[in-house]
Amino acid sequence: MNLSKCLFVAACVLTVGICAEAKVITEPVEYRHGDVVLQGLLAYDDAKSGRLPAVLIVHEWWGCNAYAQKRAADVAALGYVAFALDMYGKGVTTTDREEAARLAGQFYTDPALMRARAAAGLDVLRKHERVDASRIAAIGYCFGGTTVLQMAVGGAELRGVVSFHGGLFAIPESDKGPVKAKLLVLHGADDPFISDADLGAFVGGLRRLKADWQMMHYGNAVHAFTNPAATGEIPGAKYDAATERRSWEHMQVFLKECLAGA
Repeated sequence: MNLSKCLFVAACVLTVGICAEAKVITEPVEYRHGDVVLQGLLAYDDAKSGRLPAVLIVHEWWGCNAYAQKRAADVAALGYVAFALDMYGKGVTTTDREEAARLAGQFYTDPALMRARAAAGLDVLRKHERVDASRIAAIGYCFGGTTVLQMAVGGAELRGVVSFHGGLFAIPESDKGPVKAKLLVLHGADDPFISDADLGAFVGGLRRLKADWQMMHYGNAVHAFTNPAATGEIPGAKYDAATERRSWEHMQVFLKECLAGA
């Protein structure tokens, strides 16, 4: 083998080695919404090049904690640029249920604020140099699930949204559409926090808006079924490994459809 061929083989081996060592990179990103300083977490696979489809991640009512950040890394490992946004403020997280209810409550009572705060995070992701701004979806957990659904019915420029055990709500008549995002609602069939009336009102609103939506009902699953930290200490909120796996797989199929090339 001559020298040029040897160098070519060596280069190929080196390239394979570099690809094998590729890993998910995470970076904190500070940004603002009005006077509120926020900090989210960006995650991406450093082996990927060019502009990529992206996924916005909205945390539970506990804040942008380690769980939300892990989800960003999990999504990045699927080949997307992921951004776990911050709804509360830089460093603001809690493990106290009453404090979480207070923090989330300001958004539940003011959907316009919820949508605007989430839009600030979406803007950060959309403008990132690694992101194909025409191919962005959003996923959310519990409080975050409600948030991404609010974004969708509010007309946000998203290809799709996925709600994991999110709160469902009556869509106000003031929301006229169009709903630009496809919706996937992943719901614990035995979630005690979602009444039949809540469910019916939400679905009725989607029908009125002629949204592209689908819903999975997981038997024997309650609220917070994706989070191993949900041990049942809060009645009606408990992790379920099988439902977590199934819902994650359903999300992946949905994102592939939504984020396919134009």
